[in-house]
Amino acid sequence: MSNIIATRLNAIRQQLEVNHIDAFIIPRADEYLGEYVPARNERLHWATGFTGSAGMAIVLKDRAAIFTDGRYTVQVRQQVDGSLFEYLSLYDDPQIDWLIDTLPTGASVGIDSRLHTLAWYQQAKAQFDKAQINLVEVNDNPIDVSWLDRPALSASTMTLFSHEGAGRNSIEKRQQIGALVEKQGADVALIAALDSCCWLLNIRGNDVPRFPVILGCGLLSANGDMTFFTDLAKVPQNVTEHVGAGVSFKDEAELATMLTQMEGVKLLADPHSANAFSQLLAQKSGAKLIVGTDPVALPKAQKNSAELAGMRACHIRDGVAVSRFLAWLDSQVEQKIMHDEAQLADKLESFRLQDPLYREPSFDTISATGANAAMCHYNHNNGTPSTMTMDSIYLVDSGAQYIDGTTDVTRTIAIGKVTDEQRKMVTLVLKGHIALDTARFPKGTSGVQLDAFARQYLWQHGFDYDHGTGHGVGHFLSVHEGPQRIGKNVNGVALLPGMVLSNEPGYYRADGFGIRIENLVTVQHCQALQGAEREMYEFDVLTHIPMDARLIDKSLLTDFEVNWFNQYQQKVRQTLAPLIQGDELAWLNKVTVAI
Repeated sequence: MSNIIATRLNAIRQQLEVNHIDAFIIPRADEYLGEYVPARNERLHWATGFTGSAGMAIVLKDRAAIFTDGRYTVQVRQQVDGSLFEYLSLYDDPQIDWLIDTLPTGASVGIDSRLHTLAWYQQAKAQFDKAQINLVEVNDNPIDVSWLDRPALSASTMTLFSHEGAGRNSIEKRQQIGALVEKQGADVALIAALDSCCWLLNIRGNDVPRFPVILGCGLLSANGDMTFFTDLAKVPQNVTEHVGAGVSFKDEAELATMLTQMEGVKLLADPHSANAFSQLLAQKSGAKLIVGTDPVALPKAQKNSAELAGMRACHIRDGVAVSRFLAWLDSQVEQKIMHDEAQLADKLESFRLQDPLYREPSFDTISATGANAAMCHYNHNNGTPSTMTMDSIYLVDSGAQYIDGTTDVTRTIAIGKVTDEQRKMVTLVLKGHIALDTARFPKGTSGVQLDAFARQYLWQHGFDYDHGTGHGVGHFLSVHEGPQRIGKNVNGVALLPGMVLSNEPGYYRADGFGIRIENLVTVQHCQALQGAEREMYEFDVLTHIPMDARLIDKSLLTDFEVNWFNQYQQKVRQTLAPLIQGDELAWLNKVTVAI
C-alpha cells in the first residue's frame, strides 16, 4: 500500500506545480460537509490510506502531515505510512499555525473551497493574511485530477417519502421555512445540508452510506418556492405531483450559474455548515450574505406526532431484532463458542434484515470485545477483528435505518464472569443514565445544562468520559442530527418537545474494557407534575432492549434506581414478549427478572 500512496503523493505534488502552490489541504469532508461521505468523495482516504471519520492531511512539495483526533491515535499509525506522513493532532497542532510555521512568507496554500465551510475559510484567510501567506482557491482539486479509477456515484433513483409518514406535505414545510427566511431579513436561503433538503421535499435517497439522502443543494425563497440542484437522472417522473407547486429541479452544475445571478439578493446561509465556494461566489456576484443558522434544522428536529409514531414503531421492531441477537449471543457463550467482532456485527444485522422496513445500518456497528471497547469509536473493519474471550465485557453500539425511523442503541454484555471493579464501573454509568432519563427540566433548558446529570456519579469517584452524552437523531435521516446535543461543551440550543436524543454515558479504561449504556429518548411535556409554576419537560424512552443485570452491583443503587431498572426491564418484557417466542421468549423472561 505504501508504494501506491507514494505514487499518489507524487501525482498531487505535480498538481501543486501546475497550480503554482506550495501546499494543498485535504479535509475529510466532501462538498456537502456531512459526516458521511460517498466512496467517490473519500479524498483523504485515497491520498493517505486513513479510513477514520475525522482528519485532515496537508501535502507540501517535500513533506506531508496527517492530523487526527484522540480516537484515531492507534489507527492512524496502523494505516498511514510514517515515512510519508508526519502524525499530528487535529486539536493540539492547529493546521493553519503549523503551515505558517512551516512555510516562508509569500508562499501559497491551495484549497478546494467546496470542501470547507465559509467560517473556516474566513478564519484561515485572516491568519494567512497576517503571516503574508496567500490562500488560493484552486479550480481543479489535485486529487480529483489524479484519481483515475475514482468510483462512480450511486445510480439509484430518488425515493418519494410518504406525506403520511412525514406528517406534513412539502408545501406546508416549505412555506413554514420560507416564513423563517423572511423573518431573518433574507429573500432566499441556501439549504446546503442534505437532510434539510430531503426533509423539505419529503424525499429520500441512497447516495451516501448510512444516510438515506440524495446528493444536492437547494435554494429556498421566502415565499416557499424552491429550486433543488441534483442529478436529474435520479429524479422520478411523478416528482412534481409529490412535492407540489413551486419546486423546480435543475442539474447540480447549474447551481454555480444561479449563484452568479444574485446581484442585490439577500441570501441567508450558515457559514458554519455551508461550503465557502457557494457563499463566496454569491458574494462576488453582488449578493448580500445574511449570516444565520440553517432554518430547517430546528423544525426538523422537533418531530411531529406522525414522525414520533414511526420512531416508536421502529424502535419496538429494532428491540426485537437486537434482543434476539443478545439471546443468541448468550446461548453461544454458554456453549463456549467464541466469535470475532465482525461475525458478531454481521449476526446482529441478520436479525434486522428480517424486517421488510429495514434499509441499512445507521452507522458502522461498533462491535468491540475486551480492551477494544476502551476506544469509544472503535471500528473492527480497520484492522483484524478480535475474537471474544471468556470472562470479559463485550460492547455493541449499533443502529438501523428503517423506512419509519432511525435507531441507535448500545448494550454492554458480560461474557462469562466479570470483576467487582467492572461491576462497580457499569453501575456508576447506569446511575448517570438513570439520572438523565428521569430528569425534569424547565422550558429553555439546553443539553449543556443537563450533561452533569449523567456524569455526577463517575465524577464522585474520580472518573469521566471524553465524548458527548447525547446527540439528536433524525426520522429516517441522520443518526447524528442537530442542533440539539447533550454534552460539556455543546451549543446552548434549548431542548424542545418532539426532539429525539441519545442518553449514552460511558466509561473507558485504556487497555482494559469499555462501557456504554445508550437508549434514545424523546422530549415531552411533564405528564404527571401537579402545581408546577413553570412549563416543565421530561424524557420518554424509545428503546426497548434489556440491560445486562449481571453487570450491576445492586448495593450501589438507591431504592429509586432499583425501581427504575426493574420497571424498565418489565416494560421491555411486556413490549417485546408478544413479538417473540420459544427459546428467545424464555431468554427474555429470564433476563428481565427483577433484581
